[in-house]
Amino acid sequence: MSTYSAPIRLDLLTRLDGGREETDRLFGILQPSVLYERPIAERHRIVFYVGHLEAFDWNLLRGYLELDRFHPEFDRLFAFGIDPVDGNLPSDQPSDWPSLTEVSRYRRRIRQELDAALADADESEELVQLMNIAIEHRLMHAETLEYLFHQLPFESKIAPVTYELAGLVGVVPQMIEVPAGSVTLGLRRDCGQFGWDNEFEAHIADVPGFSIDKHKVSNGQFAEFVRAGGYALREFWAKADWTWRTEAGITHPAFWMPASEGFHYRGMFEELDLPLDAPVYVSHAEACAYARWAQKDLPTEAEWVRAAEGAGVPKETRRFWDATAISSAPSVFGVEDLFGSAWEWTSSTFAPYPGFEPHPHYPGYSANFFDGQHFVMKGGSVRTAGCMLRPSFRNWFQGHYPYVYAGFRCVSH
Repeated sequence: MSTYSAPIRLDLLTRLDGGREETDRLFGILQPSVLYERPIAERHRIVFYVGHLEAFDWNLLRGYLELDRFHPEFDRLFAFGIDPVDGNLPSDQPSDWPSLTEVSRYRRRIRQELDAALADADESEELVQLMNIAIEHRLMHAETLEYLFHQLPFESKIAPVTYELAGLVGVVPQMIEVPAGSVTLGLRRDCGQFGWDNEFEAHIADVPGFSIDKHKVSNGQFAEFVRAGGYALREFWAKADWTWRTEAGITHPAFWMPASEGFHYRGMFEELDLPLDAPVYVSHAEACAYARWAQKDLPTEAEWVRAAEGAGVPKETRRFWDATAISSAPSVFGVEDLFGSAWEWTSSTFAPYPGFEPHPHYPGYSANFFDGQHFVMKGGSVRTAGCMLRPSFRNWFQGHYPYVYAGFRCVSH
């Protein structure tokens, strides 16, 4: 009846436990007093995520495991995150949320019931699919928590006794020629590999020749754009992007902090010197403005995948709390640092591949965001779990969201 063996199942249970340990550890770096804060206006208060991770697993697995609901109100309250576009911000207050004691009791019971049921469950292809969804969803949210926490005041967090700051090696800006060719986007449904619904179906795209930055645009390079008045020059910004920038009063990347001599970097636990050789973290709007200023473009999704052909993919990158460049094997064309230092914005709006089918257990995962307001990101950041560092993985965010560990590189045609 099953096409999967017991060792794979044990591995999935181990990975689920590891994901729980990771997210528990992340909540542990916060002072308890900030759990009802909202560090980013477009996201829920932190307490939502305390309940959401378990509620998601419960809502996903409960039916398959034939478990009875015990708190339907919390099942609904903690079911879904939010992604408001340009101004439609949440207005709830801390008093609108249940106490941490109630949420913690809910979480503990979910883990107890799921673990007991999973220990007795029969193996099936459907269960393996559900487990992979639960695991990768949790690991995605681990990265969400990290960039949320990055925006909290330093005194709100408890730094580890020791933590390593990344060492950086200077890079010289250089463009790499990528010849015309075809590229496979996505996964085949019969490949035997887990993928989210937007990764299917595999298809071939022809890509004309282009040149692309060997490395991501660095903080040092982006500082030239800032010094040149790039945030004040209307001609480098699309109309909607300019409106967003001016109304929000944005004059520099969200991870930069004005200092007497220029800018410092907002580290997770302390203010640092701006790491000039690390990839800059910016919104899609800011990346586009820089590209226009440099008389270049952002790559399409197909161009990025073409440039990444044959690149080494690190097995794990959760090494550093703050920006760094990752040393990994370059692509066959010599393009470097493609996986693991920062997500990379593309010019492609997030849209379904030909043959797209919503996942029956999570139909809104991708389809709810095929709205022309979100853009594809590729690669992965220093806080992205290794299982998602795959060429087919597609991340996406709206263009006016500056808080993700997302950078970019430019292309010329």
